[in-house]
Amino acid sequence: MPSVILNSEEILRSKKAIRRKKQIMFLFAAPLLVFIVVSFIIPIASMLYRSVYHPVVAELLPDTIVVLNSWDETNDTLPDDEVVAVFSRELHLLAHERKSGSVAEEINRIVPGSASLIKSTARNFKKVTLEQLPISHAELVEVNIKWSDKKIWRAIKASGIVFTDNFYLTALDLKRNASGDVQTRDTQVYVKLYIKSLKLALYITLLSIVIGYPLAYYLVTIPTRTANILMICVLLPFWTSLLVRTTSWIALLQTNGVINSMLQYIHIINEPIEMLYTQFATIISMIHILLPFMVLPLYSVMKNIDPSYMRAALSLGAKPLPAFMRIYMPMTMSGLAAGSLLVFIISIGYYITPALVGGTDGQMISNIIAFHMQSSNNWELAAALGSLLLLIILIMYAIYDRIVGVSNIKLG
Repeated sequence: MPSVILNSEEILRSKKAIRRKKQIMFLFAAPLLVFIVVSFIIPIASMLYRSVYHPVVAELLPDTIVVLNSWDETNDTLPDDEVVAVFSRELHLLAHERKSGSVAEEINRIVPGSASLIKSTARNFKKVTLEQLPISHAELVEVNIKWSDKKIWRAIKASGIVFTDNFYLTALDLKRNASGDVQTRDTQVYVKLYIKSLKLALYITLLSIVIGYPLAYYLVTIPTRTANILMICVLLPFWTSLLVRTTSWIALLQTNGVINSMLQYIHIINEPIEMLYTQFATIISMIHILLPFMVLPLYSVMKNIDPSYMRAALSLGAKPLPAFMRIYMPMTMSGLAAGSLLVFIISIGYYITPALVGGTDGQMISNIIAFHMQSSNNWELAAALGSLLLLIILIMYAIYDRIVGVSNIKLG
């Protein structure tokens, strides 16, 4: 009986010791978890929320939005005088508070050119007293004939929806018509940019493989001292400012730059070639920046491959190229997959280098996201574009994981 009690006490002490170790391990990992939550999860959650939450017009014109909801926009009739009365009062107050520009900006995103209409009407309302309001619809049309267009009132009603999918529709080059049906926009911009960004990222990844794989193999086969010197050259972009690297490519690729001057000097070309502000400039400069992300995973995997495998295959009569393709290369697939994933994901989200050297032709979807955040102040559309980009990357990663998993099973 005492032995049983002793065993139970030992089990209890063992469980406590295990629990204490888990708590200590959690405390060690806690700073990393906090960092991930603060710098990754919260910003992404905020971006997803911002892409559907848009209360600007609903907060500035709350009463107008309420009365507009009772207006049937599918009919040919315009909003009644009650809607115009409420709208005129609220626009009068916004004009005195200098907030009418925010309403004008939001409506202008739906109906381009309507910003001037709302601002001019607000200036007219600012000249009168609140006792002189409200006015009728006919009087509002006298202020500006454009108020007889139902598009403006539809835009006000649509922009008053707090939770909306309009920004995702815009990001996919879609829109809703007067009946609420989804249809394609006349101008296709964002989908083409997504496709171009994926193509550029794929080109950069493939060319990085073409350059990085032989380089990594060469670094493994040469003496260690020479390999260390060359590895410093590979890592040199990490030690140089991104802005310096990019401006260096501008100096090389511009019309009167180093490359054009050299080619003209040796009489290969008669006039300068347009290389800067093109897709070529974006691809070549980003390969230079991202090549170490391809070489390092390949080098670490190749370094651990026993060279006796190749010697054994050659001694058994296999030719060098088939032996390399069937024996050596499959063993490097993990490093190749890791390097390709790093280069592809980083390149598709780059915006500084394409903005500086790519021009209009070489810009990617990330440049448009930065434009809406910094210039147009359309954070909701930027959040929708960023969310779709994140979704595309997750889908590509799932496909990659599936392919790599199947290939590992076959190799196993």
